[in-house]
Amino acid sequence: MASRSSGPGRTRVGRYELGRTLGEGTFAKVKFARNVDTGENVAIKILDKEKVLKNKMIGQIKREISTMKLIRHPNVIRLHEVMASKTKIYIVLEFVTGGELFDKIASKGRLKEDEARKYFQQLINAVDYCHSRGVFHRDLKPENLLLDANGVLKVSDFGLSALPQQFREDGLLHTTCGTPNYVAPEVINNKGYDGARADLWSCGVILFVLMAGYLPFEESNLMALYKKIFKADFTCPPWFSTSAKKLIKRILDPNPLTRITIAEILENEWFKKGYRPPSFEQEDVSLDDVDAIFNEAGNSQNLVVERQEERSATPVTMNAFELISTSQGLNLGSLFEKQMGLVKRETRFTSKRPAKEIITKIEEAATPLGFDVKKNNYKLKLQGEKTGRKGHLSIATEIFEVAPSLHMVEVRKSGGDTLEFHKFYKNLSAGLKDIVWSSGDQAKEGANEGSGIVQS
Repeated sequence: MASRSSGPGRTRVGRYELGRTLGEGTFAKVKFARNVDTGENVAIKILDKEKVLKNKMIGQIKREISTMKLIRHPNVIRLHEVMASKTKIYIVLEFVTGGELFDKIASKGRLKEDEARKYFQQLINAVDYCHSRGVFHRDLKPENLLLDANGVLKVSDFGLSALPQQFREDGLLHTTCGTPNYVAPEVINNKGYDGARADLWSCGVILFVLMAGYLPFEESNLMALYKKIFKADFTCPPWFSTSAKKLIKRILDPNPLTRITIAEILENEWFKKGYRPPSFEQEDVSLDDVDAIFNEAGNSQNLVVERQEERSATPVTMNAFELISTSQGLNLGSLFEKQMGLVKRETRFTSKRPAKEIITKIEEAATPLGFDVKKNNYKLKLQGEKTGRKGHLSIATEIFEVAPSLHMVEVRKSGGDTLEFHKFYKNLSAGLKDIVWSSGDQAKEGANEGSGIVQS
């Protein structure tokens, strides 16, 4: 595949051309990127050196990234290479196109037991393999379970989700992290926990959600939620088989010392049905790039430069590769189909209006909703003034040119609560009715209804 020359407003890091933002967290941002030499699509996790390394965690982070690079497993996202500039660390990861596993539940409802078991087996394979190499996830949740184009489960962010890692002299982890609904009681308790046992609890919650279509522990009040988790106060729905119920109860045991282990799960009759152990070959992997960027002698020849191509006065043009990357698998149809009611952490709509008009309309719609708006060319950052369930709601918006007269607008939650984002988006879209374009024969009616909104 021939590589495309960098368009205006593009950023190059080494041999990679950076594209749209796929997600962001406290310490890191993940961007879609293309290797301009090979045309391969990748995801690049960009860490802020100052934020992450100021606690003298270089040695620990180097070990974590080295271990991740050595992990070659069919159910774990691959870490290709590591680069650094003076201010940032770039972790180049495998990019998968099948979307999140939980998108299947959002669109089709709960999975049949056999299908749920197939994904659970792949999840346990990944978790077991990483644990055997001393790597714990600590934040297993729906967003970290991806599917490749063939529907194979890939766990992302293994060992990278909670950098820097903090073990104390007791050999236990002491950082409370993760999404409350998926977190083990001992993690919330803040008395130190075993990373392997805590990961397994999260796997149990994930299995429950796959088969039930809803969470085992769900409360709008955080303290009420914690109480339920501490007591493992949940009920399996009647459609779960007896053996599945038994296994889930053994995984969701609030006492980590009596909780079932992965070794015991691998011998469980329900788990073993149709089980295929993973087959893969170990490859020779070089850690030269990791050593080079963490060489504290700070050899500047090992550093890459983030080079900004000349900025244009128009939005960044989205090429075909990126367009495909926004879609589930390679089905471009889902990009422009009407899918109301499925707004998650990220959503998109298309518009035939000029980019400047779109920016103005979003600003006009967001300000009365209590959001502070910051503009940077064709990107907007919206910061909620009120504190919500998980702090201030913050939204990132970017406009891409798909064709000369067609723009795609991406609206993404970058902080705060997903349900609050859902509510915000419903209110925002009411103010954007006249700029949204819908494909197909009903373009006009769709625009008037504010459809053409696509869930990611």
